[in-house]
Amino acid sequence: MKKFFFFLLIPQFIFSQEKAIKFEFSGYVETYYSFDFNQPDTNEKLPFMYNYNRHNEFNLNIGLLRAKAEYDNSYAVLTLQAGTYVEDNYANETTKIINEAYVGLFLDKAKKSTIELGILPSYIGFETATSASNLTLTRSILAENSPYFMSGIKYTYKPNEKFTFSGLVTNGWQRINKPDKDSSPALGSQIIYKPSDKSVFNWSTFIGKEFNGTAYSFRYFSNLYWDYKWNSKWRTITGFDYGLQESSISNNKLSTWLSPVFIAQYSITPKWQTAFRAEYYQDKKNIIIAINDSFETLGFSLNFDYLPNSNVKFRTEARYLKSNENIFLNDEMYTNNDFFLTTSLSLEL
Repeated sequence: MKKFFFFLLIPQFIFSQEKAIKFEFSGYVETYYSFDFNQPDTNEKLPFMYNYNRHNEFNLNIGLLRAKAEYDNSYAVLTLQAGTYVEDNYANETTKIINEAYVGLFLDKAKKSTIELGILPSYIGFETATSASNLTLTRSILAENSPYFMSGIKYTYKPNEKFTFSGLVTNGWQRINKPDKDSSPALGSQIIYKPSDKSVFNWSTFIGKEFNGTAYSFRYFSNLYWDYKWNSKWRTITGFDYGLQESSISNNKLSTWLSPVFIAQYSITPKWQTAFRAEYYQDKKNIIIAINDSFETLGFSLNFDYLPNSNVKFRTEARYLKSNENIFLNDEMYTNNDFFLTTSLSLEL
């Protein structure tokens, strides 16, 4: 009789396994060396850069351990992190070890509507914290000075394969903890349009109160980019950031910052790639880039990448920046230009 009940339970157990929790684990490690020909004597090469920002030093830019659990119509993601990226980007946060920590819920069987809540990756920009997914080795100035992460709630609706719409309520501009508990939450939006497999248009916005040096005032921000794969060899990204905020040094009038960028990548062979970038960043009132002089900088970069397999990238990049003001530390003096070489080796599993 006991054996009979045992065999009766077997199909029930197999059926329940279909609803079992599914786990996925992944990781990313990115080491680097960078040499700044201005040879600054500070710990960070540049005060407005947050990746590969150590001079003449081998180091870990970012290391990630990611776990994802799925059950029925819900999922959860937890990612732990370490590296100089964390030291620079999370300097004002009490929680530094966590890169992502959020729970997601599909609201319909077709999975067209989703809600995610927690510490989320940023919805702004085309460059992520994992360099292997970017066209260039180092991040553009506009990417370094816009959010890499957000803490809040995100609703996404995908009516078809061409359009995706998202709305967010967050703690503010790249922060986990909310410093001003009296201020209202920030709002964000994202529209993604994919007319084909080759083309992606993205428009992201942000509205919220942020610190302007003396008080909190409204920040209005727009990020727009077009990512296009012309053929098997060529891919380009054209982006433009524009923001406004009341400035403490301009009698509370709206001050602006802006940044256009163009990146072209060429695949020489399946194992070799190269990319060129031209960029400009203007923040005359130092709303985003808080230095002692007006920030107006033009930049160019050229990188070569070697891909021994689908999980490993060895990259080298030369980058030149030229500013209207003497903002780059050169030994113990300041100059208006900077040139540095960066090389990295990354593994993604």
